[in-house]
Amino acid sequence: MRILITGGAGFLGSHLCERLLNEGHEIICLDNFFTGRKANIAPLLGNPSFELVRHDVIDPFKFEVDRIYNLACPASPPHYQYNPIKTTKTSVMGAINCLGLAKRVKARVFQASTSEVYGDPEVHPQPESYRGCVNPIGIRSCYDEGKRCAETLFFDYHREHHLEIRVVRIFNTYGPRMLPDDGRVVSNFIVQALKGEDLTVYGDGTQTRSFCYVDDLIEGFVRLMEHPTLTGPVNIGNPGEFTMLELAEKVLQKVGGKSKLTFHPLPGDDPLQRQPDITLAKSELGWQPTVDLDEGLDRTIPYFAQLLGK
Repeated sequence: MRILITGGAGFLGSHLCERLLNEGHEIICLDNFFTGRKANIAPLLGNPSFELVRHDVIDPFKFEVDRIYNLACPASPPHYQYNPIKTTKTSVMGAINCLGLAKRVKARVFQASTSEVYGDPEVHPQPESYRGCVNPIGIRSCYDEGKRCAETLFFDYHREHHLEIRVVRIFNTYGPRMLPDDGRVVSNFIVQALKGEDLTVYGDGTQTRSFCYVDDLIEGFVRLMEHPTLTGPVNIGNPGEFTMLELAEKVLQKVGGKSKLTFHPLPGDDPLQRQPDITLAKSELGWQPTVDLDEGLDRTIPYFAQLLGK
């Protein structure tokens, strides 16, 4: 198939490009390089089945394709808060442009949504039926509400135009090719530990996250996209739940050194709990994560060590 991947040079997008190329598909990688990096897809550039297009999803685009994966949007708080209006436009206009193209060429279209649609959840763990507890005017709202609106658009196109859609809600994911300055907790802790700096813990460190290794996530993407009927939304994430303190201890144990923990105030609207209910993914996709946090960190730390020259 010919497959368009928006945000294809990003952390997740580059892994998806690589996976689908290895399966024999033709890939068009669309990216404006705000958070994407050419280094992520450099090994793919010599492949005749791979095409790189520098373009912003806010502006319309036309390609003849069979599948569209919409992954375009900065996903870490420092990056999506850098230009919050642009972040909302990327989610909303990017969705409209992907859906318009899918309608024209009759392609199946995939939306990379997020667990942030659940906000600071009052239900734990979070099933897909939970509608969320989101602040529409907070500093994270550009991302949270942008992604919620994108889901709305996908389902309206599905109902109105009978478009084949697939919507995944991504929970915290980590692995090689994350940006060292992306502000996410796994990369923050690893980079600080490798540099011998103290680890920054927000709040008292008892807030929880569930960490999914990137290879597991990409497997979930492909299974959902190729499912004959399931539209989603489907939670894809690792239900193993860890406090920030537990994660910090694991990183320090693996990296070594003399870094200590420093505590800072919790950022605005930062959710206290995050854990996916993956019952639907298990039953409909036969998917569940296979890489635990220890193994995932062992695969991720060497990437950052090489990046930092450590």
